[in-house]
Amino acid sequence: MTNRLTSKDILALGFMTFALFVGAGNIIFPPMVGIQSGEHVWIAALGFLITAVGLPVITVIALARVGGGIDALSSPIGKAAGIVLATVCYLAVGPLFATPRTATVSFEVGIAPLTGDGAMPLFIYSLVYFALVIGISLYPGKLLDTVGHILAPLKIVALTVLGVAALLWPAGGIAPATEAYQHAAFSSGFVNGYLTMDTLGALVFGIVIVNTARSRGVSESSLLTRYTIIAGLIAGIGLTLVYLTLFKLGSDSASLVDQNANGAAILHAYVQQTFGGMGSFFLAALIFVACMVTAVGLTCACAEFFEQYLPLTYRQLVFILGLFSMLVSNLGLSHLIQFSIPVLTAIYPPCIVLVLLSFTLSWWKKSSRIIAPTMLVSLLFGIVDAIKTTQFANLLPGFATHLPLADQGLAWLPPSLVMLVLVAIYDRAMGRQQVSAHQQ
Repeated sequence: MTNRLTSKDILALGFMTFALFVGAGNIIFPPMVGIQSGEHVWIAALGFLITAVGLPVITVIALARVGGGIDALSSPIGKAAGIVLATVCYLAVGPLFATPRTATVSFEVGIAPLTGDGAMPLFIYSLVYFALVIGISLYPGKLLDTVGHILAPLKIVALTVLGVAALLWPAGGIAPATEAYQHAAFSSGFVNGYLTMDTLGALVFGIVIVNTARSRGVSESSLLTRYTIIAGLIAGIGLTLVYLTLFKLGSDSASLVDQNANGAAILHAYVQQTFGGMGSFFLAALIFVACMVTAVGLTCACAEFFEQYLPLTYRQLVFILGLFSMLVSNLGLSHLIQFSIPVLTAIYPPCIVLVLLSFTLSWWKKSSRIIAPTMLVSLLFGIVDAIKTTQFANLLPGFATHLPLADQGLAWLPPSLVMLVLVAIYDRAMGRQQVSAHQQ
């Protein structure tokens, strides 16, 4: 007999999903897009919402349909390639970038204004922070209680206060858009949405959401799918509201901070001006809870994933991942963002292709024929886009900078579409040959 979730639990699952998503990147990138896009803020916002809300929600739905994790989703590209892709995603959103970033962002917003940006305060803070993360992550079955019923509502209340303030008390003037946003507001927003890492996060969290519903005794796959989709939609609505208010906050803050300031600085300046000293404390608490929840979700998901392939227990992995993330977090926020941009630029396109094509499996005679080549092309061109964000950009041949949509950071899109059309035609032709061979 399979249990059903109560409506309170379904809402808590939605809140938990929302809280897992709203980590460091989600709070620091929208104000930056807001301040830099100036008068084009809503066009940039639209692009940003597609990659930072649309894709993650679609990803959660895609995972819900296959009933689990990225390994189930990537089955058409073969087991080995699927494991490699999953490992890269888990490492990127886990101990290499996203988890350490939750610590550095919460430090820069909450603690650094009081202690200064020293190496020692960051080290002490990261020790305490990851001790808490490890402590909560050791009990994954209790996530709905700790996160869904307690931490997530706290986070939602705090974000609501910040959002309402941004609407009622805008800080002041809008600056003219920076060069990137004057030429390509929509696609600059679109590519900035990558930086929240939410689509990769969704690939990783899908299994956490499904397992949380399972821990309440839900075993029927159609119900698990339904609850996961509802949770994804609740999270998507919440994210959209948060982003819209943070764009507004950013675009109105041009009189407070330099236009090139990072998101933590913009938020800090706004809150300081609107709420005074109490504001800094409030913001520190909000970011701390936001980052902590995301770090716990990522640590649980990574430990559950690597437990399948390594001769280590879940608990040992939680400790290893937590300690490793702590070490990486001591690099500082700017360095982390610098390292993560090229990696994300390269691995996002194949992940997007995998998620979108997972909805088309029934169209093809043999789906691996379609998905693997298209993902490969998107990865190769994603790597070209990635090299362009580093100091090795001048090593690329001239044609690489003149690819269609290259100046928009979307050079991978046209070749991937061409490949998709070619393999689709091939798939149809092969299908016909098999049919005629059977008839003879």
